[in-house]
Amino acid sequence: MKKEIADLRRDYMLQTLDESNVAEDAIDQFTKWWNEAVNSTIDEVNAMTLATASKDAVPSARIVLLKDYDERGFVFFTNYSSHKGHELQVNPSAALVFFWKELERQIRVQGTVEKISNEESDFYFFSRPTGSRIGAWASPQSAVINSRKMLEENVKLYTEQFGENIPRPSHWGGYRVVPSVIEFWQGRSNRLHDRICYSKNENGSWRIERLAP
Repeated sequence: MKKEIADLRRDYMLQTLDESNVAEDAIDQFTKWWNEAVNSTIDEVNAMTLATASKDAVPSARIVLLKDYDERGFVFFTNYSSHKGHELQVNPSAALVFFWKELERQIRVQGTVEKISNEESDFYFFSRPTGSRIGAWASPQSAVINSRKMLEENVKLYTEQFGENIPRPSHWGGYRVVPSVIEFWQGRSNRLHDRICYSKNENGSWRIERLAP
């Protein structure tokens, strides 16, 4: 074991998390922490790890950006033909992780995944900068390509083809992670962290439990 790695450690002492002062609804609790994160010094506060798995349960993970959330779940956008898109087609389950080290907090989300409506995808797509909209056409995301030149040629091709009137590709849009479990983690001293877990009941309410660190 490399000593310089093994010796890396930090004690967490900023805040506490207790069952007596959390919201009854997991999304309300997320909103409370989200607002505190947005008003902090965190860079890319909406960055989250998205974990998916193949039909054979082989996992993969990557960072994506949260673009919306409400009581229905958490929304991100991608190419439906990407690696994650193929996995979600055959195994529509996923996990999300937010890690806000400045607040010594982590949020884990587990749930099923569904495509959002075409209208919702259109609304977000047309809010994107022109370059990002062209990029959705130019990149065959996750496919093997010979060189970056291919991307540059595609950008030129689609820019000339569409001008400023760039439609949303049918292969690009949003997914919603519909949560069944949301866990809130607050770092505490001596690795005795606070973990409050919300699990969705059949009637739509949330069961709240403390987990051992």
